[in-house]
Amino acid sequence: METAEKPNRNHLGRKISRIRELRGMKQETLATELGISQQAISKLEQSEEIEDSTLEKVAKVLGLTAESIKNFSEEAVFNIIGNTVTNHDNGSLFNYQPTFNPLDKLMEALDANKELYERLLTSEREKVEILKNK
Repeated sequence: METAEKPNRNHLGRKISRIRELRGMKQETLATELGISQQAISKLEQSEEIEDSTLEKVAKVLGLTAESIKNFSEEAVFNIIGNTVTNHDNGSLFNYQPTFNPLDKLMEALDANKELYERLLTSEREKVEILKNK
């Protein structure tokens, strides 16, 4: 009887790929940050082992430590999410409706900035007039 071989959980390339995807980052973006080609990132993500120096550079771009990439576990991420969300009505998680109109708030902020700009401009003009009259 044959036993199914467990997938290697220390496949660093797959871990980098998954972390990059969870961060919403494309291979192109990671490649640009590292100064290499997208094809090199693809090859890196297929590699089971990665040199420590390369891993450090990738970790820095991803905002992590090399150790956190080595210890990354997708199951742990989903366990944390599953244990954090206690409301089983998931529809309410994505149904955020503010009690104010966001456009009204934006316009208020723009009006406040416009008033401030006009007061500063008036103040500077007054200073220029005072200096001219001296």
